[in-house]
Amino acid sequence: MTWDVRGLDERLVRDTIVYILAPLALAVRHGRHLGYRVDRTAIRNTLLLSLFVVPFYVVGSSLPTIRAYYPMWETSAALGEFLPHAAAQFVVALAAETYYRGLLCVGVREIGFKSVFISPVVYAFHHMYKPPIELMLSGPTDVLFGAVDYKSNSILPSVVAHGVGLGVLDWLVLHPPLLAPERVVRWLSWLPIPI
Repeated sequence: MTWDVRGLDERLVRDTIVYILAPLALAVRHGRHLGYRVDRTAIRNTLLLSLFVVPFYVVGSSLPTIRAYYPMWETSAALGEFLPHAAAQFVVALAAETYYRGLLCVGVREIGFKSVFISPVVYAFHHMYKPPIELMLSGPTDVLFGAVDYKSNSILPSVVAHGVGLGVLDWLVLHPPLLAPERVVRWLSWLPIPI
């Protein structure tokens, strides 16, 4: 966390080294499996998890705090600029999922299902600077992603749900909201946090 980055390109370098290459080196050194596998179960669970989280991104993209925060890095809705941005974001998601779900969940699956509860605190800690609603949802999201990856013995579900979700969220925020922000704020007004 002390390696500060200023832009998406720097973030790609840091995350690739810290969250992909370092966990892979640890896995190779200790004979661990981080969940880099694709099979029928992983593909099915990837589709189900992705379909489950898309509505959250749609609703979230209408919230004032989310619209003020995203996209995290400069981009536009022009496809020539947005598609490379979305691809880079996908790599950032791959890095995060390699660390959180690969190293800290699938990589220690021999301890049983309780492995899905290892990373939520660290994951939430890394989201403290984000909008309050995102911080509030980060723990349950981490457990959900971990449980699906644990059952799949693959990080494919969380990589796709997270990576595609980031792209969808940025795309939606760059356009007028699909849902009226006032309506969404009214729906969530019972929450004790700014939305």
